[in-house]
Amino acid sequence: MAIEEPKYTVSLHEGAFEVRDYQAAVAAEVTVAGDQKSAAREGFRLLAGYIFGGNTRQQSIAMTAPVAQERRSEKIAMTAPVTQTPSEGAWVVRFTMPSSYSLDTLPAPTNPKVKLKNVPPARFAVVQFSGYANNTSLPAKAAELAAFAKAHHLHTIGTASLAQYNPPWTLWFMRRNEVMIQLEAT
Repeated sequence: MAIEEPKYTVSLHEGAFEVRDYQAAVAAEVTVAGDQKSAAREGFRLLAGYIFGGNTRQQSIAMTAPVAQERRSEKIAMTAPVTQTPSEGAWVVRFTMPSSYSLDTLPAPTNPKVKLKNVPPARFAVVQFSGYANNTSLPAKAAELAAFAKAHHLHTIGTASLAQYNPPWTLWFMRRNEVMIQLEAT
């Protein structure tokens, strides 16, 4: 069974790096405290509750990939289709909703921690990697991505986000992860 992913076009591809233009989307997100791993686990649990029937219609909503996590930012909130972003111990964990839904057609969450939002189109620099996304790989990949953006005269906005595509039981060498940084529109 294919899992829907956010729609984008690639304007630059160089090894593991890409510049992507994402289409507008609708997302469900929660803000949770803790380190990256525990925030991802708690955020996933809350969002899974919503898509598995924790909503006003008790309706199941198809799972999409990736699960995004971003550190909470005081300056500029990230608008990635899927992100995990860190900041001062709080993370925003986001599921992009299937493209067949709009904000008007999605059932309302029954858990007040789950928020639905429109995500505008945006451009991102992205680096893909396999293995485990952890406290070592995330900052290292974010630094590589920042260097890539600088070398290509791309101006970044906000902090890096983590996108994870696989369930937890996937073998480490088969995992697909991405670090994303939003870019100024050109």
